Amino acid sequence: QVQLVESGGGSVQAGGSLRLSCAASGVFYRYGCMGWFRQAPGKEREGVAVIDSGGRTIYADAAKGRFTISRDNVKYTLYLQMDSLKLEDTAMYYCAADFLVCGGNWYDKRSFTYWGQGTQVTVSS
Repeated sequence: QVQLVESGGGSVQAGGSLRLSCAASGVFYRYGCMGWFRQAPGKEREGVAVIDSGGRTIYADAAKGRFTISRDNVKYTLYLQMDSLKLEDTAMYYCAADFLVCGGNWYDKRSFTYWGQGTQVTVSS
């Protein structure tokens, strides 16, 4: 059974940092693609970053240079290090996984089968 559990969200001032974690059950190495999405109130869920089983990463423009996605295949955990946080980063952040490799439509929530329950990130001025 696949289970994804996020943690690490919270409140932080603009310019600060947070590290999100996603503990994954199941056969971790089989997850061809894992990623982070976010959803702000009234907006669609959008892709933030993904990483495939070989460590290849893809970032949304809004995340490039500030966020770093990584996965620990020993601890079965996915991470998102977020630095230089901005007010517009405020959202619920979701961990996602799929057995297929990351494709050209990685940013589309329909590319992922498994989801966590989300962790809230709030950035204030």
